[in-house]
Amino acid sequence: MTLQDILYKVSIRSVHGNTSIPVRDLQLDSRKVSAGSLFIAVKGSAVDGHRFIDQVLEQGAVAVVCETMPASFKDGVTYVQVENSAAAAGYMAHNFYGQPSEKVQLIGVTGTNGKTTIATLLFKLFTSLGYKCGLLSTVQNHIGNEIVPATHTTPDAISLNALLQQMVNSGCTHVFMETSSHAIHQHRITGLKYAGGLFSNITHDHLDYHKTFDEYIRVKKSFFDTLPHDAFAISNADDKRGQVMLQNTQARKYLYSLRTMAEFKGKILENRLTGLVMTINDQEVHFRLIGEFNAYNLLAVYGAAVCLGEDKQEVLRCLSEITGAEGRFDYMISQKQQIIGIVDYAHTPDALLNVLATIKKLREGHEQIITVVGCGGDRDKAKRPVMGEVACEHSDKVVFTSDNPRSEDPLQILAEMETGLNTAAKRKYVSVPDRKEAIKLAISMAKPGDIVLIAGKGHEKYQEIKGVKHPFDDKQVMREMFELYEK
Repeated sequence: MTLQDILYKVSIRSVHGNTSIPVRDLQLDSRKVSAGSLFIAVKGSAVDGHRFIDQVLEQGAVAVVCETMPASFKDGVTYVQVENSAAAAGYMAHNFYGQPSEKVQLIGVTGTNGKTTIATLLFKLFTSLGYKCGLLSTVQNHIGNEIVPATHTTPDAISLNALLQQMVNSGCTHVFMETSSHAIHQHRITGLKYAGGLFSNITHDHLDYHKTFDEYIRVKKSFFDTLPHDAFAISNADDKRGQVMLQNTQARKYLYSLRTMAEFKGKILENRLTGLVMTINDQEVHFRLIGEFNAYNLLAVYGAAVCLGEDKQEVLRCLSEITGAEGRFDYMISQKQQIIGIVDYAHTPDALLNVLATIKKLREGHEQIITVVGCGGDRDKAKRPVMGEVACEHSDKVVFTSDNPRSEDPLQILAEMETGLNTAAKRKYVSVPDRKEAIKLAISMAKPGDIVLIAGKGHEKYQEIKGVKHPFDDKQVMREMFELYEK
């Protein structure tokens, strides 16, 4: 493909050289550049790609896209100066891979909590409706039945469009995609054509990246602001910012709710460990999923399916048979003592509160709730004392432990969690830095019928300590401890 074709829709400031040259591949990483590559110099939070322009030319790059032109030019190389290299990368990748998002029904799911579950449920639903689908999520990427490992919530623009092209080539008709605030802000999704967007909710998260809550909201909202008029936008009417998200969108607007009038209205009739019984637009259905938060997720999924033209009865029938995403309120019951063990990804104060509130509602009598929880290192520190406070306030016993400490000292993270505790809370908790030992202690304390929640890691099968990922699976460790103590 020629450089000229790849630059379609890019905001160009100046060009030095010939744009009719052929380009073999696009690269954001200077180390991957080889003969015939086009290198896009992006100013990242850690590294500025402009520093590597001389290096990539020695490796054989035929073109460079940058925000600041170099002082001198090399013969035979084309230089393109753009307003924003990250945004340009989005458009260029979309063009280079044949505009794949225009050949599928691409649905983006954004919000603080529920993105993975909603995207996964949509993937499972449309697969059961007979379509070949793609899924881009934190847990897994799927092309039909084939699993492609996930590295970020949303890959970079080039990897993302390459993956979408693979999905198109393998016959996918629908693609469901978690769309994080980071991906929106870093222009990883720029240039994509969405058939629809869904908003779950917004709470305190990623302030280490966005700095202020208002900025976090603005970034989320910008996703809806750019949806085309032939797309749909579905939002949660019960979230106080649900209406705000849809203010400036050109897309067709819909709301879902458990509490107020909405196009997709739900009501919970029963909420037990066996599942939810609820009405959706006056139709009574039994679902395998548990908890109020999943009632919202199901409404969002139902709304999207209806907007995509599917039969309402068939959608509800298929949804009633579907299970959730791995590591999202994932539970097992011990054989002998019927202790309920729950593994959940809850890693924000709000998500933890949701899970604990759900567990409280599911309690039949006075079973203890024992919670194992930690906080990730090198992430938003403001939520640590709040996480500690929420865990202690809504549990009978709490074990603070390591999550992914990354480069930080686990003991320091635990100390920061402890600062949120009042006198009563301090009587309920113990700190055990080793995660396996923490789970072991929680299971050993559990009596018949008690509920043990292991929060924070969910689907993750590793623990990241000092730059090394060690194999670790909360669910597997819990299973081992049930056996060890013959529970």
